Amino acid sequence: MRNKLLLPIVLGCLVMAGCRSSGPEEALNIAPSQEITSAVSPMTPPAAIAQVMPQAAPQVQAQETVPTPQAHELAWAGSAPAPQSFATNTTQNGMPLPSVRPVAMMVPSQPEAFNPNIKRGRVFSQRFRDAKPMNFGRVTPQHHPVHGVDVSRWQGEIDWPKLRTQGANFAYIKSTDGGDHIDPMFQTNWRRAKEAGVKRGAYHFFYWCRVASEQAAWFIRNVPNDPDALPPVIDVEYNHLSDCKRRLSPEKIREKMQVFMDILEKHYGKRPVIYTAPDFYKDNLQGAFLDYPFWLRSVAAHPSKIYPGRRWLFWQYSGSGLSQGVDEKIDLNVFAGTEEQWHRWSESNASRVASR
Repeated sequence: MRNKLLLPIVLGCLVMAGCRSSGPEEALNIAPSQEITSAVSPMTPPAAIAQVMPQAAPQVQAQETVPTPQAHELAWAGSAPAPQSFATNTTQNGMPLPSVRPVAMMVPSQPEAFNPNIKRGRVFSQRFRDAKPMNFGRVTPQHHPVHGVDVSRWQGEIDWPKLRTQGANFAYIKSTDGGDHIDPMFQTNWRRAKEAGVKRGAYHFFYWCRVASEQAAWFIRNVPNDPDALPPVIDVEYNHLSDCKRRLSPEKIREKMQVFMDILEKHYGKRPVIYTAPDFYKDNLQGAFLDYPFWLRSVAAHPSKIYPGRRWLFWQYSGSGLSQGVDEKIDLNVFAGTEEQWHRWSESNASRVASR
Protein backbone atom coordinates (compact mmCIF):
# COMPACT_ATOMS: atom_id res chain seq x y z
CA MET A 1 0.00 0.00 0.00
CA ARG A 2 2.81 2.43 0.87
CA ASN A 3 4.63 1.77 -2.39
CA LYS A 4 1.44 2.24 -4.40
CA LEU A 5 0.78 5.61 -2.75
CA LEU A 6 4.38 6.84 -2.93
CA LEU A 7 4.65 6.99 -6.73
CA PRO A 8 1.59 9.27 -7.28
CA ILE A 9 2.77 11.58 -4.50
CA VAL A 10 6.26 11.91 -6.03
CA LEU A 11 4.84 12.52 -9.51
CA GLY A 12 2.45 15.13 -8.13
CA CYS A 13 5.29 17.03 -6.46
CA LEU A 14 7.30 17.01 -9.69
CA VAL A 15 4.37 18.37 -11.71
CA MET A 16 3.73 21.12 -9.17
CA ALA A 17 7.40 22.10 -9.21
CA GLY A 18 7.44 22.24 -13.01
CA CYS A 19 4.39 24.48 -13.11
CA ARG A 20 5.62 26.90 -10.48
CA SER A 21 5.58 30.49 -11.69
CA SER A 22 9.06 31.94 -11.98
CA GLY A 23 10.03 35.07 -10.11
CA PRO A 24 10.75 38.33 -11.88
CA GLU A 25 14.44 37.59 -12.25
CA GLU A 26 14.47 33.79 -12.63
CA ALA A 27 16.49 32.89 -15.70
CA LEU A 28 14.76 31.02 -18.51
CA ASN A 29 16.35 27.79 -19.67
CA ILE A 30 16.67 28.85 -23.28
CA ALA A 31 19.50 29.55 -25.67
CA PRO A 32 20.55 33.16 -26.36
CA SER A 33 18.04 34.87 -28.58
CA GLN A 34 18.37 34.89 -32.33
CA GLU A 35 15.82 37.65 -32.59
CA ILE A 36 15.94 39.77 -35.72
CA THR A 37 13.80 42.86 -35.54
CA SER A 38 13.79 45.92 -37.74
CA ALA A 39 17.27 47.01 -36.83
CA VAL A 40 19.72 44.36 -35.66
CA SER A 41 21.81 41.33 -36.43
CA PRO A 42 23.55 39.03 -33.93
CA MET A 43 27.00 40.18 -32.92
CA THR A 44 29.47 40.09 -30.07
CA PRO A 45 29.76 43.59 -28.59
CA PRO A 46 33.22 45.08 -29.17
CA ALA A 47 34.73 47.65 -26.86
CA ALA A 48 33.67 50.45 -29.20
CA ILE A 49 30.99 50.04 -31.92
CA ALA A 50 32.56 51.39 -34.46
CA GLN A 51 15.44 62.13 -52.53
CA VAL A 52 12.98 60.39 -53.41
CA MET A 53 10.32 62.86 -54.54
CA PRO A 54 6.92 61.11 -54.64
CA GLN A 55 3.63 62.89 -54.68
CA ALA A 56 3.66 65.35 -51.83
CA ALA A 57 1.17 65.01 -49.01
CA PRO A 58 -1.82 67.31 -49.43
CA GLN A 59 -1.70 70.51 -47.44
CA VAL A 60 -3.96 70.48 -44.42
CA GLN A 61 -6.35 73.37 -44.22
CA ALA A 62 -7.14 73.88 -40.55
CA GLN A 63 -10.72 74.98 -40.10
CA GLU A 64 -10.64 75.41 -36.37
CA THR A 65 -8.51 77.26 -33.88
CA VAL A 66 -6.09 74.83 -32.27
CA PRO A 67 -6.17 74.95 -28.46
CA THR A 68 -3.00 76.33 -26.92
CA PRO A 69 -2.29 74.88 -23.48
CA GLN A 70 -1.02 77.03 -20.65
CA ALA A 71 2.72 77.22 -20.08
CA HIS A 72 2.47 75.21 -16.85
CA GLU A 73 0.93 72.12 -18.43
CA LEU A 74 1.60 69.89 -21.42
CA ALA A 75 -0.85 69.84 -24.29
CA TRP A 76 -2.89 66.70 -24.23
CA ALA A 77 -4.50 65.44 -27.42
CA GLY A 78 -7.34 63.00 -27.36
CA SER A 79 -10.60 62.50 -25.58
CA ALA A 80 -10.79 63.56 -21.96
CA PRO A 81 -10.57 61.04 -19.10
CA ALA A 82 -13.60 60.08 -17.14
CA PRO A 83 -15.23 63.08 -15.39
CA GLN A 84 -14.38 61.69 -12.00
CA SER A 85 -10.69 61.74 -12.97
CA PHE A 86 -10.36 65.22 -14.44
CA ALA A 87 -12.62 68.20 -14.83
CA THR A 88 -12.32 69.51 -18.38
CA ASN A 89 -12.46 72.82 -20.14
CA THR A 90 -13.84 72.93 -23.68
CA THR A 91 -12.16 75.16 -26.24
CA GLN A 92 -13.96 76.79 -29.14
CA ASN A 93 -13.11 73.94 -31.48
CA GLY A 94 -14.67 71.40 -29.15
CA MET A 95 -11.45 69.61 -28.12
CA PRO A 96 -11.46 68.94 -24.37
CA LEU A 97 -8.38 69.70 -22.31
CA PRO A 98 -7.69 68.54 -18.76
CA SER A 99 -7.88 71.25 -16.13
CA VAL A 100 -4.97 69.69 -14.25
CA ARG A 101 -1.63 68.49 -15.46
CA PRO A 102 -1.39 64.84 -16.60
CA VAL A 103 0.62 63.08 -13.91
CA ALA A 104 2.81 61.14 -16.31
CA MET A 105 3.89 64.22 -18.21
CA MET A 106 4.44 66.84 -15.52
CA VAL A 107 7.31 69.25 -15.83
CA PRO A 108 8.83 70.83 -12.75
CA SER A 109 6.74 73.65 -11.29
CA GLN A 110 9.86 75.60 -10.36
CA PRO A 111 11.63 76.85 -13.51
CA GLU A 112 14.57 78.07 -11.44
CA ALA A 113 15.49 74.42 -10.85
CA PHE A 114 16.41 74.06 -14.53
CA ASN A 115 20.08 73.84 -15.44
CA PRO A 116 21.08 77.43 -16.38
CA ASN A 117 23.88 76.14 -18.61
CA ILE A 118 21.48 74.49 -21.05
CA LYS A 119 21.16 76.46 -24.27
CA ARG A 120 17.81 76.14 -25.97
CA GLY A 121 17.99 74.96 -29.54
CA ARG A 122 15.83 76.24 -32.35
CA VAL A 123 12.62 74.37 -33.07
CA PHE A 124 12.36 73.81 -36.84
CA SER A 125 9.02 73.61 -38.60
CA GLN A 126 8.44 70.22 -40.19
CA ARG A 127 8.97 69.81 -43.93
CA PHE A 128 8.39 66.08 -44.03
CA ARG A 129 6.38 64.33 -46.71
CA ASP A 130 4.58 61.03 -46.45
CA ALA A 131 4.46 58.25 -49.01
CA LYS A 132 1.11 57.20 -47.54
CA PRO A 133 -0.57 60.37 -46.21
CA MET A 134 -3.53 59.84 -43.90
CA ASN A 135 -6.56 61.95 -43.02
CA PHE A 136 -6.48 62.17 -39.22
CA GLY A 137 -9.54 64.39 -38.89
CA ARG A 138 -9.82 67.63 -36.97
CA VAL A 139 -6.54 67.44 -35.07
CA THR A 140 -3.64 66.42 -37.29
CA PRO A 141 0.09 66.01 -36.69
CA GLN A 142 0.58 69.41 -38.35
CA HIS A 143 -1.26 71.01 -35.44
CA HIS A 144 1.67 70.10 -33.19
CA PRO A 145 4.70 72.41 -33.42
CA VAL A 146 7.44 69.99 -32.32
CA HIS A 147 8.14 67.11 -34.69
CA GLY A 148 10.78 64.39 -34.58
CA VAL A 149 11.84 61.01 -35.95
CA ASP A 150 12.97 57.58 -34.85
CA VAL A 151 15.71 55.76 -36.73
CA SER A 152 17.66 52.53 -36.93
CA ARG A 153 20.17 50.88 -39.24
CA TRP A 154 17.54 50.75 -41.98
CA GLN A 155 17.85 54.48 -42.61
CA GLY A 156 21.51 53.99 -43.55
CA GLU A 157 23.83 56.99 -43.51
CA ILE A 158 21.90 60.02 -42.26
CA ASP A 159 22.74 63.65 -42.95
CA TRP A 160 21.81 64.80 -39.46
CA PRO A 161 22.25 68.57 -39.96
CA LYS A 162 19.98 68.41 -43.02
CA LEU A 163 17.45 66.17 -41.27
CA ARG A 164 17.26 68.60 -38.38
CA THR A 165 16.41 71.52 -40.66
CA GLN A 166 13.57 69.43 -42.12
CA GLY A 167 11.90 69.24 -38.72
CA ALA A 168 13.72 66.54 -36.74
CA ASN A 169 13.78 68.45 -33.47
CA PHE A 170 14.20 65.17 -31.62
CA ALA A 171 15.20 61.64 -32.55
CA TYR A 172 14.87 58.31 -30.83
CA ILE A 173 17.64 56.02 -31.99
CA LYS A 174 17.50 52.22 -31.96
CA SER A 175 20.12 50.91 -29.56
CA THR A 176 19.54 47.36 -28.39
CA ASP A 177 17.37 44.22 -28.57
CA GLY A 178 17.03 41.63 -25.85
CA GLY A 179 20.28 40.85 -24.07
CA ASP A 180 22.80 40.36 -26.89
CA HIS A 181 21.97 42.53 -29.93
CA ILE A 182 22.91 46.08 -30.76
CA ASP A 183 21.99 48.19 -33.76
CA PRO A 184 25.24 48.55 -35.74
CA MET A 185 24.47 52.21 -36.53
CA PHE A 186 23.65 53.20 -32.95
CA GLN A 187 26.97 54.70 -31.91
CA THR A 188 27.31 56.62 -35.18
CA ASN A 189 23.77 57.99 -35.04
CA TRP A 190 24.08 58.77 -31.33
CA ARG A 191 27.20 60.87 -31.89
CA ARG A 192 26.18 62.58 -35.13
CA ALA A 193 22.69 63.51 -33.92
CA LYS A 194 24.13 65.35 -30.93
CA GLU A 195 26.73 67.08 -33.11
CA ALA A 196 23.86 68.35 -35.29
CA GLY A 197 22.01 69.73 -32.28
CA VAL A 198 19.23 67.14 -32.35
CA LYS A 199 17.80 66.15 -28.98
CA ARG A 200 18.13 62.38 -28.96
CA GLY A 201 17.34 59.36 -26.84
CA ALA A 202 17.81 55.61 -27.18
CA TYR A 203 15.19 52.88 -27.40
CA HIS A 204 15.35 49.19 -26.55
CA PHE A 205 13.24 46.49 -28.20
CA PHE A 206 12.10 44.27 -25.34
CA TYR A 207 12.49 40.52 -25.87
CA TRP A 208 10.03 38.37 -23.94
CA CYS A 209 12.31 35.32 -23.82
CA ARG A 210 15.04 37.09 -21.87
CA VAL A 211 15.20 38.06 -18.23
CA ALA A 212 14.38 41.73 -17.69
CA SER A 213 17.45 42.50 -15.58
CA GLU A 214 19.75 41.03 -18.27
CA GLN A 215 18.16 43.30 -20.87
CA ALA A 216 18.53 46.34 -18.63
CA ALA A 217 22.22 45.52 -18.06
CA TRP A 218 22.74 45.16 -21.81
CA PHE A 219 21.10 48.52 -22.51
CA ILE A 220 23.18 50.24 -19.81
CA ARG A 221 26.34 48.64 -21.20
CA ASN A 222 25.74 50.13 -24.64
CA VAL A 223 23.92 53.44 -24.08
CA PRO A 224 25.96 56.24 -22.50
CA ASN A 225 24.56 58.07 -19.49
CA ASP A 226 24.46 61.46 -21.20
CA PRO A 227 22.79 64.20 -19.12
CA ASP A 228 21.59 65.88 -22.33
CA ALA A 229 19.85 62.77 -23.65
CA LEU A 230 16.10 62.24 -23.63
CA PRO A 231 14.71 59.55 -21.29
CA PRO A 232 15.27 55.97 -22.45
CA VAL A 233 12.44 54.12 -24.17
CA ILE A 234 11.22 50.56 -23.72
CA ASP A 235 9.62 49.32 -26.95
CA VAL A 236 6.97 46.69 -26.15
CA GLU A 237 5.03 45.11 -29.00
CA TYR A 238 4.37 41.86 -30.79
CA ASN A 239 6.87 40.80 -33.44
CA HIS A 240 5.80 38.05 -35.81
CA LEU A 241 9.39 37.75 -37.10
CA SER A 242 10.78 36.84 -33.69
CA ASP A 243 11.89 33.33 -32.87
CA CYS A 244 10.49 33.93 -29.39
CA LYS A 245 6.93 32.61 -29.50
CA ARG A 246 6.18 33.07 -25.82
CA ARG A 247 2.90 34.81 -25.05
CA LEU A 248 3.04 35.79 -21.42
CA SER A 249 0.09 36.86 -19.32
CA PRO A 250 -0.56 40.62 -19.02
CA GLU A 251 0.49 40.40 -15.37
CA LYS A 252 3.82 38.78 -16.24
CA ILE A 253 4.43 41.25 -19.05
CA ARG A 254 3.89 44.21 -16.76
CA GLU A 255 6.09 42.63 -14.10
CA LYS A 256 9.00 42.24 -16.51
CA MET A 257 8.53 45.77 -17.82
CA GLN A 258 8.58 47.16 -14.30
CA VAL A 259 11.85 45.41 -13.46
CA PHE A 260 13.48 46.77 -16.62
CA MET A 261 12.18 50.31 -16.14
CA ASP A 262 13.14 50.47 -12.47
CA ILE A 263 16.76 49.56 -13.27
CA LEU A 264 16.98 52.13 -16.08
CA GLU A 265 15.39 54.90 -14.02
CA LYS A 266 17.86 54.28 -11.19
CA HIS A 267 20.84 54.35 -13.56
CA TYR A 268 19.89 57.28 -15.82
CA GLY A 269 17.88 59.32 -13.32
CA LYS A 270 15.01 59.65 -15.82
CA ARG A 271 11.66 57.91 -15.94
CA PRO A 272 11.55 55.70 -19.06
CA VAL A 273 9.01 56.25 -21.82
CA ILE A 274 6.84 53.33 -22.94
CA TYR A 275 6.45 52.84 -26.71
CA THR A 276 3.72 50.48 -27.86
CA ALA A 277 1.37 49.57 -30.70
CA PRO A 278 -2.44 49.14 -30.71
CA ASP A 279 -2.76 45.35 -30.49
CA PHE A 280 -0.18 44.97 -27.73
CA TYR A 281 -1.63 47.88 -25.78
CA LYS A 282 -5.15 46.46 -25.96
CA ASP A 283 -4.03 43.05 -24.69
CA ASN A 284 -1.64 44.15 -21.96
CA LEU A 285 -1.45 47.84 -21.07
CA GLN A 286 -4.92 49.33 -20.82
CA GLY A 287 -5.22 51.08 -17.48
CA ALA A 288 -1.62 50.23 -16.53
CA PHE A 289 1.44 52.43 -15.83
CA LEU A 290 -0.59 55.59 -15.35
CA ASP A 291 2.44 57.44 -13.95
CA TYR A 292 4.64 56.72 -16.99
CA PRO A 293 4.79 58.74 -20.22
CA PHE A 294 3.59 56.89 -23.32
CA TRP A 295 4.73 57.03 -26.94
CA LEU A 296 1.90 55.65 -29.06
CA ARG A 297 1.96 54.26 -32.58
CA SER A 298 -1.17 55.34 -34.43
CA VAL A 299 -0.67 55.61 -38.18
CA ALA A 300 -4.25 55.21 -39.40
CA ALA A 301 -6.25 57.32 -36.96
CA HIS A 302 -5.84 59.86 -34.20
CA PRO A 303 -4.59 58.30 -30.91
CA SER A 304 -7.80 59.30 -29.15
CA LYS A 305 -9.63 56.75 -31.31
CA ILE A 306 -7.11 53.93 -30.91
CA TYR A 307 -6.16 54.48 -27.27
CA PRO A 308 -9.24 56.08 -25.68
CA GLY A 309 -8.54 57.77 -22.38
CA ARG A 310 -4.74 57.33 -22.57
CA ARG A 311 -2.59 60.43 -22.19
CA TRP A 312 0.42 60.48 -24.47
CA LEU A 313 3.72 62.31 -24.71
CA PHE A 314 4.76 61.27 -28.23
CA TRP A 315 2.62 60.17 -31.16
CA GLN A 316 4.17 58.14 -33.98
CA TYR A 317 1.89 59.06 -36.86
CA SER A 318 3.74 57.62 -39.86
CA GLY A 319 6.04 54.78 -40.78
CA SER A 320 6.40 56.00 -44.36
CA GLY A 321 7.89 59.47 -43.94
CA LEU A 322 10.13 61.05 -46.55
CA SER A 323 12.73 63.73 -45.89
CA GLN A 324 15.86 65.33 -47.17
CA GLY A 325 18.85 64.03 -45.26
CA VAL A 326 17.78 60.38 -45.42
CA ASP A 327 17.33 58.14 -48.44
CA GLU A 328 14.96 55.59 -46.91
CA LYS A 329 11.50 55.96 -45.40
CA ILE A 330 11.52 57.18 -41.83
CA ASP A 331 9.13 57.11 -38.87
CA LEU A 332 7.57 60.50 -38.03
CA ASN A 333 6.48 61.65 -34.59
CA VAL A 334 5.13 64.66 -32.71
CA PHE A 335 5.46 65.88 -29.14
CA ALA A 336 2.20 66.54 -27.32
CA GLY A 337 2.86 70.10 -26.19
CA THR A 338 3.89 73.57 -27.26
CA GLU A 339 7.42 74.71 -28.03
CA GLU A 340 7.77 76.13 -24.52
CA GLN A 341 6.57 72.88 -22.98
CA TRP A 342 9.00 70.94 -25.16
CA HIS A 343 11.90 73.04 -23.90
CA ARG A 344 10.80 72.70 -20.30
CA TRP A 345 10.26 68.95 -20.53
CA SER A 346 13.59 68.23 -22.24
CA GLU A 347 15.45 70.64 -19.96
CA SER A 348 13.91 69.16 -16.84
CA ASN A 349 15.25 65.73 -17.73
CA ALA A 350 18.74 67.12 -18.26
CA SER A 351 18.54 69.07 -15.00
CA ARG A 352 17.37 66.02 -13.09
CA VAL A 353 20.59 64.18 -13.94
CA ALA A 354 22.86 67.22 -13.50
CA SER A 355 21.58 67.75 -9.96
CA ARG A 356 22.12 64.17 -8.80
